[in-house]
Amino acid sequence: MAPLDSLRRVLRRSSDRHNPPAEEVLALFERLSRIAVVGISRDPAKAARRVPSYLAAQGFDIYPVNPRAERILGRPAVPSLDQVADPVDLVLVFRPSKEAGSVVREAMALPGAPAIWLQEGIRADAEAAEARGAGRVVIQDLCSYKAHRALFT
Repeated sequence: MAPLDSLRRVLRRSSDRHNPPAEEVLALFERLSRIAVVGISRDPAKAARRVPSYLAAQGFDIYPVNPRAERILGRPAVPSLDQVADPVDLVLVFRPSKEAGSVVREAMALPGAPAIWLQEGIRADAEAAEARGAGRVVIQDLCSYKAHRALFT
C-alpha cells in the first residue's frame, strides 16, 4: 500500500473530520525538526513516553514539558510550554481533553506558529477551531506514531 493511502486509513480512525488531509500531514512531517511534548511521561511504559522516544529515534528534537520531571529522554524538562527555550515546529499534546484546550491556547501564543497535534483520544474542539481559524495546522484524536509509521515504514 502506498504511504499516503496508509496514512489515509489512519486518518479515518480519528473522530475529527477537520484534520488536514494526508498530503498536508506528510508535508508537516517533512518540515518538522523540533517538537515540544506537553505531558511527556517519566514512565517508559506509557504512550506519552514511547511515542516521543520513537520520534526522537527518527531524528526529531524533543523538548519535554512536564512539571514533575527534571530530565526526560536525556533533555532538560520544563514545567510549562512557555518555558521551552527554542522555537518549535510542533506542539504534541498528551494531556486529557479537559486540559488540552488550555494547551492549544498556549501553543497559539508561541512564536513561529507551530502546528498543534492532540494525540489519539484527545480533543479540544472549540480551541482547535480557533487555532485553525488563525491559520494553524491542528490535528486531533490521532496518534503521531501511527501517522509517522504509515508514511515512513
